[in-house]
Amino acid sequence: MADNIEDREAAPTGQGPELVVITGMSGAGRSEAIHTFEDLGYFCIDNLPPSFISQVVELTTLPGSRIDKVAVVCDVRAMEFFSQLYDALVALEDAGIPFKLLFLEADDKTLVSRFKQTRRRHPLREAASTIDGIRAERTVLHSIRGRADLILDTSDLTTQQLRTAIREQFLAERASDALAVSVESFGFKYGLPIDADIVMDVRFLPNPFYVRRLRSHTGLSKPVRRFVLERSETEVFLQHWFGLLDSLLPSYLAEGKTHLLVALGCTGGMHRSVVLAEETAAHLRALGYMAGVAHRDIAKDQGAK
Repeated sequence: MADNIEDREAAPTGQGPELVVITGMSGAGRSEAIHTFEDLGYFCIDNLPPSFISQVVELTTLPGSRIDKVAVVCDVRAMEFFSQLYDALVALEDAGIPFKLLFLEADDKTLVSRFKQTRRRHPLREAASTIDGIRAERTVLHSIRGRADLILDTSDLTTQQLRTAIREQFLAERASDALAVSVESFGFKYGLPIDADIVMDVRFLPNPFYVRRLRSHTGLSKPVRRFVLERSETEVFLQHWFGLLDSLLPSYLAEGKTHLLVALGCTGGMHRSVVLAEETAAHLRALGYMAGVAHRDIAKDQGAK
């Protein structure tokens, strides 16, 4: 579930960055949330002691600063410092500094399962068990949750769905002048992304899989990137591909589209599509679009012979 954002009244300052404070339950997706804001061009700080929030805002107002969007994560990993978060939020309001508070949560069963999968210990180390830590954390966060502008329950959300939810719901107030684009690589043998708006098949390009020294590497590695990008056919493709996107995206925006999923697929989703998804996202960011990138199937073929 997701609670809708309600505008918080704050004295207009005309200065300072757009500020997002992220908090919530451990294991509910705070890391994915901060990565999403990073993709959207925010200056991001993870695990920030709450008392430092106002100092970060002050630094962005110094002459010469180009930071206009800041996202910070404050959570119970800060131990005794976390108790200062409520007072820090009140101080921001008293100073007339506008901000939005994003709270992430999930049900107990989901959180226990996630901790088991990652084999991580709950940050409230004094807890006798994971479930005890989760229950104690809910108690600690109760008052903070009540102040949230947006509450996202991630129990049934995939990573990509969480990223999309943040863009569509939390950033909805900016949708009138910006189009958020998710770029995703995938492998055709694992199926098409069912929610893709634009799908591009790049299987016509030579496949690094058949080069023994490249087979175990992904499209995030320099050797594979060089193999794909330094080919004349790739240069021609990117010229036409970028031209197509440049002409289409303004039309989507004009029609009221706020979020677009662009998917590029190769055979296994490990090499060619990964390289070209990264290039596509970089191109769109250079044009001023909010563009994030994800690689759905990048690890599925690793180790294949």
